Amino acid sequence: MIVRVATEISADRLFDYAVPEALAARIRVGQRLEVPFGGRTVDAYVVEVDPETSGRRSDVGVNGKTPEMPAQADLFSGSDLGPPISGLRSVRSISDDVPFLSPPLIALAQWMADYYCAPFELTLRCALPAAVRNSEMKAKELLFIAPAEGAFDLTSRQAALLADLRRVGGGWLNALTREFACTAQTLKALAAKGAATIEKRQARRDPLANRKILPSRPLPLMDEQAEALEKIAALAAVDGKAPKPLLLYGVTGSGKTEVYLQAIARVLEHGRGAIVLVPEIALTPQTVQRFASRFGSRVAVLHSALSEGERFDEWHRIRTGEATVVVGPRSAVFAPVQNLGLIVVDEEHEPSYKQDETPRYHARDVAVMRGLLEKCAVVLGTATPAMETWLNVEKGKYGLARLAKRVSGRPMPSVRVVDMRIEASRAGHAQIFSGALLEALKLRLERGEQSILFLNRRGYANALVCPHCGYAAACDACSVSFTYHQADACLRCHICGCWKPVPAACPSCGDPAFKYAGFGTQRVELALKKCFPQAHVLRMDADVTSRKHSHDELLAVFKSGRADILIGTQMIAKGLDFPNVTLVGVLSADLSLHMPDFRASERTYQLLAQVSGRAGRAELPGEVFVQTFSPEHPAVCAAASDEGFEPFAAQELRERREGGYPPYSHLACLTFKGDSEEKVKYAAESFAHGLLAAARHSRSLVLVSDACPAPLAKAKGLYRYQVLMRSETTRALVRPLREWLRDKPLPPGVTLSVDIDALNIM
Repeated sequence: MIVRVATEISADRLFDYAVPEALAARIRVGQRLEVPFGGRTVDAYVVEVDPETSGRRSDVGVNGKTPEMPAQADLFSGSDLGPPISGLRSVRSISDDVPFLSPPLIALAQWMADYYCAPFELTLRCALPAAVRNSEMKAKELLFIAPAEGAFDLTSRQAALLADLRRVGGGWLNALTREFACTAQTLKALAAKGAATIEKRQARRDPLANRKILPSRPLPLMDEQAEALEKIAALAAVDGKAPKPLLLYGVTGSGKTEVYLQAIARVLEHGRGAIVLVPEIALTPQTVQRFASRFGSRVAVLHSALSEGERFDEWHRIRTGEATVVVGPRSAVFAPVQNLGLIVVDEEHEPSYKQDETPRYHARDVAVMRGLLEKCAVVLGTATPAMETWLNVEKGKYGLARLAKRVSGRPMPSVRVVDMRIEASRAGHAQIFSGALLEALKLRLERGEQSILFLNRRGYANALVCPHCGYAAACDACSVSFTYHQADACLRCHICGCWKPVPAACPSCGDPAFKYAGFGTQRVELALKKCFPQAHVLRMDADVTSRKHSHDELLAVFKSGRADILIGTQMIAKGLDFPNVTLVGVLSADLSLHMPDFRASERTYQLLAQVSGRAGRAELPGEVFVQTFSPEHPAVCAAASDEGFEPFAAQELRERREGGYPPYSHLACLTFKGDSEEKVKYAAESFAHGLLAAARHSRSLVLVSDACPAPLAKAKGLYRYQVLMRSETTRALVRPLREWLRDKPLPPGVTLSVDIDALNIM
């Protein structure tokens, strides 16, 4: 028997090994093995099994040229396996009989490698967290002590301890020493006299251990919710073929989460599992609490803020079937859920579902493909669909369920656009708050209601400028200005993270009169405290949420009513539900509006609509103030309009079609990086010319741009050049790209990142 494996060594190829007869009966696709590699033993994962004991092998892993990865349909076929070859090295052992990877997950990794032009090993690792791949990581074991029945010759203190032990029914030795105010040796003395038993047991590292989660019951559904639930249930009940993905298009506050909960309950009743994706870790605590209150210990959590031990335990709970509902951000799409029946992608429009390192996958699209492979239902939920998703609905590729009303008929918040040009002319300079917003904040404080202020820029000021000569403090390693952070009185680069103290005078002309240009969340916080000294103000951005559980703690404080105003970046813009919030202020709607990106209008509309939806979600009506210097822009007007998303989407798609931009084409962004600008430029120009020549032989029209400096021309000390490719199909993009990469390697010191369906071309 021959097995083809992917090793932990980044060799960008698969390897064939012979299976000893003693192990042949136990070998299964997806298992972790130990195999010899060079002069050492490494972990490997079975990708394909050839049951023919005579053995066949491919050229993959043999000295010489590595062939192109086979197409998805050929992954398990063995069609490229050659004649028998002797001399294969043998598998040494099977690390675990239970497979780490299911055949659909391996097929998903193969599709990702083909679609995103990425090494198969890297796509396979997406399904295996680092803590799981670490063969030294083990389940945590602790001593468990249990009382014995009967009478024993004990001291009075020991008899009292035995009574306490029987009262609680036993427990972890280290925990009971604290509860009973005794030493471990005292409890072990009970075991020595036969009054108790002590044994090692696996102890789960539970990320929800310190949370008080009360059980909840299903809520009554409105007619639209009930109709949407039946559509999802019908898709999940389809047997034998993959159902069509469904867009759950519901306004903010329309009860999409309750529909998810009841749909998952239906799936669990049929013995199947579910995955729920959320776009931000900040949303995870609140979402997990709602799902854990409904489904208890069947819920597992997967996200980057977990400790390695917690992630290890949660992943293995899922693999063994102990946990059947998984909640987490994009990486949770690879959770090894047994008999998967439903995948929910909440806020499917969010760009944070796109991975920003190789492989640069989009979790929404991966979820749709996994649904196809697992033959399970996929629900994409949002109030502001991505243009790609909406076009798929219009073409009939996706189904549609609408939730046009808020729960219990609550009104949508009223939205007021404030022209900051007028405010600036009145004051003689740019303002942080408009007069109308300050009055609205004052009114909420008097009523005891809460407010949210949104600004997608952290720090105190976004630039430090000399008014005399125009010098702006900039990072030497990146082509961006420093951001001033008043909390620690330093200049910070938000690209590479470096910092330096504020200079006493202008390094260029010596003038000490520096000016802080622009404003960030820190400056807003200080300004608010001056305007409303009696208010309790919270700030939520990357500077205050780096510590574990910091998201949970801040949100808990605000939800409990112990804070009056919450200031935050995009992590507070969606998904959060605070009943007492009646006012939302968007301080600068222009930040995302004038970016050099064809998606700027779409993103601005989505952000404004989502953050506006945080207001008036309970009995009290909501009000939204959108401060902007571009009040006539279509995205701003659409977000403030009662007509909603569809007219805006029709106009946006019309403009995209005319320009040939996604979703009417696929976009690939090739970014070349290196410490020598000359080498990077040469490599980018050579590739652009070569790709253009290779694209001429494609059946589809492929547009290749000239090589040019990236909008972010230098980052972390590396120069950056870009080449953009567009075509109607990704295959037309990937095929010439693979051929050129294979035939023309990059010069030393230059690296290339390939981003298929790029969302960010900075």
